[in-house]
Amino acid sequence: DPGAGGVPPDGPARHRTRAGVAGRTRGALRRLTSARKRRWAVAGLAVLVCLVGLVSYLGTRSGPEPGDDQAGRPGGVPAGATRPTGLPGAEGRTTEAGLAAPNLRPRQRPPSPDPTPSVSVPAAPPPSPSGSTPVLSVSRAEVPAEVDLTAVGSRDWMHWGLHGGNSTVRKRAGSGEIIDGGGAGTRVGWDGNQEVVSWRDGTSERSVRGSPNGVYTCGAGNGFSLAVAGSGEPRVVQLYAGTWMARGRLEARLSTGGPVRTARLEDPYTSQSAQFTIRFQLPKGARLVLTWTVEKVFTEHCGNVGIQALAVR
Repeated sequence: DPGAGGVPPDGPARHRTRAGVAGRTRGALRRLTSARKRRWAVAGLAVLVCLVGLVSYLGTRSGPEPGDDQAGRPGGVPAGATRPTGLPGAEGRTTEAGLAAPNLRPRQRPPSPDPTPSVSVPAAPPPSPSGSTPVLSVSRAEVPAEVDLTAVGSRDWMHWGLHGGNSTVRKRAGSGEIIDGGGAGTRVGWDGNQEVVSWRDGTSERSVRGSPNGVYTCGAGNGFSLAVAGSGEPRVVQLYAGTWMARGRLEARLSTGGPVRTARLEDPYTSQSAQFTIRFQLPKGARLVLTWTVEKVFTEHCGNVGIQALAVR
């Protein structure tokens, strides 16, 4: 109980001054703020270090792995490269032997607006003077989207594979200058060529439009042997041929001797086709001899060469 005068017996009450309490509170706040700033600084530094490390890692992963090529598969084969399916939209074509057709890759150029080749013939090589070197040349070009054998084979033409590996069609009333000499390997028919052929004067099939058929033979050293008889006049021969995962070698020579011309066609990953043009002049009784063979294969699964047609004008 308070004593006399209302003063507690233990003396007057002691109270903290407002200024002292406020000073200590502000000091504590400053210390708390400093501690928070230090934690934020440490956290920010850690985030920065992580970002630098991530950028450095991504930089090292932007290129190909050691030992991988740009195609994305060991050995240089492009990722996703598979046996082509031939004409766009035509899936699952097979041969009469039950094998997947070699086919040719989808066209990389727009189709010709006029699939019928012009009947105008380039200037044939001039006659060779008596005793001079025989005329023989070979060139290569892309195959038109559609080949009209009636037009390009004004003297003679021959087509292979319409009804299988042993099937041939010839020009009705042609000159008979084309000779099929066979060749090493087994011929297999297929119907997956990206370019097609047509004719209106054939035998045993009188008229066909847009045939993708042809024949091929697998394995290094195998191929086709063809010949064209000489007539004494300059001649132009066109061979429509292709390869699948192989290098094909065309050799042209004259039965009378003289120069030998060669041309090659190669695609290690898929198929390729070409129109070979051979110009020559030989007397009657002599022959132009053509061999189209597999020089090298790039797969264990039937690297091959194939033919569709040969035309003479």
